[in-house]
Amino acid sequence: MPKIKAEKKSRIHNEVAKQGIQFNKDFGQHILKNPLIITSMLDKAGLRPTDVALEIGPGTGNMTMKMLDRVKKVVACEIDTRLVAELQKRVQGTPYQAKLQILVGDVLKTELPFFDICVANIPYQISSPLVFKLLLHRPFFRCAVLMFQQEFAQRLVAKPGDKLYCRLSINTQLLARVDMLMKVGKNNFRPPPKVESSVVRIEPRNPPPPINFVEWDGLTRIAFVRKNKTLAAAFKHNTTMAVLDKNYRVHCSLHNKEIPEDFDMKEKVQNILTAAEADQMRARTMDVDDFMKLLHAFNSEGIHFA
Repeated sequence: MPKIKAEKKSRIHNEVAKQGIQFNKDFGQHILKNPLIITSMLDKAGLRPTDVALEIGPGTGNMTMKMLDRVKKVVACEIDTRLVAELQKRVQGTPYQAKLQILVGDVLKTELPFFDICVANIPYQISSPLVFKLLLHRPFFRCAVLMFQQEFAQRLVAKPGDKLYCRLSINTQLLARVDMLMKVGKNNFRPPPKVESSVVRIEPRNPPPPINFVEWDGLTRIAFVRKNKTLAAAFKHNTTMAVLDKNYRVHCSLHNKEIPEDFDMKEKVQNILTAAEADQMRARTMDVDDFMKLLHAFNSEGIHFA
């Protein structure tokens, strides 16, 4: 009769279970347990004693405690009230208590205070909206060192022509310089996630590019729906044309411009693409400068994406 292997449970898992804390997968809770990874992330962030640091999803406080040792103040945003209590317990009666501010709730719905730097092992399911919440935050922060799912991290740093190059890549790189710092294996977490992870450094461009991000996002959304097709093909969809036509009529109305009776939006868009020598270009090979020129070409003809 074959032997049935007993299910292994880590020592740390047993300790956490004794405290009555079961990690909630809905919140993407995978606690970073390797102190060497934590120390490396903090070193690469370049923390200063005068810094206010933001941490998202502090969990049981492994990174928080090391950060409190290096900065003036830590603002920790945590959605799970059980882990908030655990974190408060760790700093209670210590000099760190006055240096820690805890924001309880969903970080995507929370108005973030001023901070100099952000270091975090974030819940992977909020990666994309969180990146843009941080990049559009004002006043500017110096940099963020964040743990992401490996494929998401690769998309952030992908360059034109790369297989993973996408709308996320170009939208992020418009607003920030992005660098891959290190890969992190799944066994460095408890419980281990199903995917490998990577740490990325994001440094906002300050001053930001002189561009309306909502318009930029509208343009890249159209171009990257089918990133391997030419822009001439990408802009032919009826729904795209209907939106652009509506926006154009609003623009003309606001600027008291008459629209000819035989006006054809498809023809106008094709003419703009041809004049900009972009009709045969494909989104997967276009960089930030290419899209900036294209957006300017459309805007100068009264075509807007927002």
